[in-house]
Amino acid sequence: MGNQIEQGQIITGKVTGIQPYGAFIALDNGTQGLVHISEITHGFVKDIHDYLQVGEEVTVKVMSVNKDEGKISLSIRATQEAKPSAVQPVRRLKIDENNEGFNTLKDKLQEWIDQSGVGK
Repeated sequence: MGNQIEQGQIITGKVTGIQPYGAFIALDNGTQGLVHISEITHGFVKDIHDYLQVGEEVTVKVMSVNKDEGKISLSIRATQEAKPSAVQPVRRLKIDENNEGFNTLKDKLQEWIDQSGVGK
């Protein structure tokens, strides 16, 4: 394994293989790294083939280099800007001016009947 690749580098490679768990990327110096499925893009990836094809050139960030095991962990996601999530922030419950919070229907029923004027 070449010693030129260091953690944090952003480099270009070519997809050489795709497995359900990730994509193998050939790097410039004859080494190969793996982009785990969770590092393909922001958000959920069900099928890597929807995002990558064998032979495609990709820009990756080197996440870790394990020289003892000869493994290089890569990320495509780390080279992309995160898009705002479609999930909306949780709205806080406002307590009204009368300082009323949650009440059971049984507690509120008589109040609503009185307010509606039914039976008068």
